[in-house]
Amino acid sequence: MRLDYVSIFPDFFAPLALSLPGKAAASGLLDVRVHDLRTWTHDRHRTVDDSPYGGGAGMVMRPEPWGEAFDALLPDRPAPPGESRPTVVFTTPSGERFDQRLAEELASRDHLVFACGRYEGIDQRVVDHARERAEVREISLGDYVLNGGEVAALAITEAVVRLLPGFMGNAASLVEESHAESGLLEYPVYTKPPQWRGHEVPAVLRSGDHAKIAAWRHEQAVRRTAERRPDLLTPSVLDDGTPIVRAAPGDAGELLTLQRACWVQEALANDMLDIPALHESLDDVRTWLGEWDTWVVRRAGRLVGAVRGRREPGTDGEDGDLWDIGRIMVAPDLQGSGLGRALLEHIQAVAPAGVTSYVLFTGAASVRNQQMYKKAGFRLRRDLPAPPGAVVLTKRRR
Repeated sequence: MRLDYVSIFPDFFAPLALSLPGKAAASGLLDVRVHDLRTWTHDRHRTVDDSPYGGGAGMVMRPEPWGEAFDALLPDRPAPPGESRPTVVFTTPSGERFDQRLAEELASRDHLVFACGRYEGIDQRVVDHARERAEVREISLGDYVLNGGEVAALAITEAVVRLLPGFMGNAASLVEESHAESGLLEYPVYTKPPQWRGHEVPAVLRSGDHAKIAAWRHEQAVRRTAERRPDLLTPSVLDDGTPIVRAAPGDAGELLTLQRACWVQEALANDMLDIPALHESLDDVRTWLGEWDTWVVRRAGRLVGAVRGRREPGTDGEDGDLWDIGRIMVAPDLQGSGLGRALLEHIQAVAPAGVTSYVLFTGAASVRNQQMYKKAGFRLRRDLPAPPGAVVLTKRRR
């Protein structure tokens, strides 16, 4: 595999000469080439940026140096039949989120070119022009901003190249690690000595019984995933391919709009205007976003559905914690489409380990909501206290 990196800070990529990537390059498995973008500038100051059209803070990377860089690194003609085109990776916080599946996809490519932006980003025309000559992937490591794309390019490289045949000394280690084929997080690992500072290696790992060891490792992987990343235990995708994703702080405004639309309907159905959710402010929504595990659905750029859950201590007679489900909201024009049921199923599926029951409440006169919950296995609990004008429904977790 050939790897090209274009950056104004080429020294960032010195770590590629270390450890396994360095050995792979020395053996010829990897062809690593690092380029200084300023090589393709022609003024005395080697300028690569300028102020943005339309005004605004920061600077934007100019298209001319990038164009010449791609002239040198990409073919100027379509790939012949049977040959793959190079893939240009733009590391950007506005790209698709990087994960193990995307790493596996990129590992199948023959030539990756990493375009590492800085400042406020690269002129959009550079991305558009690159698509005319290569496959383009705009990739983000996650929902945060770095100073530049170099660190992201290194992280993507490590995840990709370790999947190449011959890169890892023991290929079997790729199967059992986090986010591998099982989709689970990796189980806890131990080594010698068997006792250390009052902590012991689990007896099953020293038993020699490989079947029991395998069962224990799977159980631990499931438990760890349920506690730390419950979203990995269930597909977060609707039937039409629309993802159900965790809400971000920036969703607060749209959540407030959706909430008011839904709770106006609740107020009319229950003939009461003092429903708390109807009177919440934007700051109130921002506050509960930080306290609840909230999930949203977007279609055509519009936030059309949401649901939230929160772990609560069990009540008398319960042998575990409760998963408090609330704010199942669907845009009025999509109500009756099944989106509400999908959100209800999802929020139950992502409940953490240790939760033994689900609890929610709805309007006493909200007949359609109650019917949906009863079809989902919830039962009406008139013996439990509820807010004024509401009823409580519960369900045991299987």
